Amino acid sequence: MESTVTWLIMLGRFGRVLFSLAIIGIGVETLICSYVSSHSLGPHYKVVPVIPWLPAVPSLAYFVGAILVLCGAGLLFQRTLVVSSITLGGLMLICGLAFDVPRRPDLMSAEWRTNVLEPIAIGSLAWLAPGLGGIPRWLHRASRYLLAFALIVFGIGHFQVLTFIASMVPGWIPWHWFWTVFFGVAFISAGVSFATGFLQRWTALGVGLMFAIWTVTIHLPALIASPDPDKWSDVFIVVALWGGFWMVSRNLRDRRDLSLGSDSNRA
Repeated sequence: MESTVTWLIMLGRFGRVLFSLAIIGIGVETLICSYVSSHSLGPHYKVVPVIPWLPAVPSLAYFVGAILVLCGAGLLFQRTLVVSSITLGGLMLICGLAFDVPRRPDLMSAEWRTNVLEPIAIGSLAWLAPGLGGIPRWLHRASRYLLAFALIVFGIGHFQVLTFIASMVPGWIPWHWFWTVFFGVAFISAGVSFATGFLQRWTALGVGLMFAIWTVTIHLPALIASPDPDKWSDVFIVVALWGGFWMVSRNLRDRRDLSLGSDSNRA
């Protein structure tokens, strides 16, 4: 049991570093791209081409970018972890609801999955970073349910654009359609796990590994081939999700495994 606790603590620390660096990267890219606009969300919406896809208003981009950099840096230190995680989670939720929901009101569209739920998922992971001892119990539970909802919609989105996602799988990997369906089912299963609290620690580890694989096999090669702002943002998103799920894995309690006490959350 002691070796398991040590392993989870080390993995959680590594995940937190990855998550923090990804948030800093998103903030820096937002500052750099504050005067760059994109139509990636549709011809009627000019946005900064970086998650959380702010309106193309330089002063707003500077303000949010600076907060993201500060929050990412604050997540690296224990004494500023709680303030940084709550601020980051609130910022991502507000941006997702205020800016992205009006652009994509259709809940069942594939764009809604990406543009609305990715910042909300990252914000929920930030809220879970301090563990139950660092945030109110209601916020911890709400974050789990938001993640559960996001993961289920991510899975449904895989089946909505099955052909497109299958085309993203590198050519040297066989069975493109199989892996697309497999990961769609995995997303939905992970969402159920977070909603019910059943095996959620192992689910977080598995989902983090999934994003790690996608980082190495899909998004980094795409960035190297075409280093434009959208590709940078894609890398920061998957690294944040990779690190975020590993970061929170040691703080999650399974309904059938309460063997790790609250002391594990302090490391």
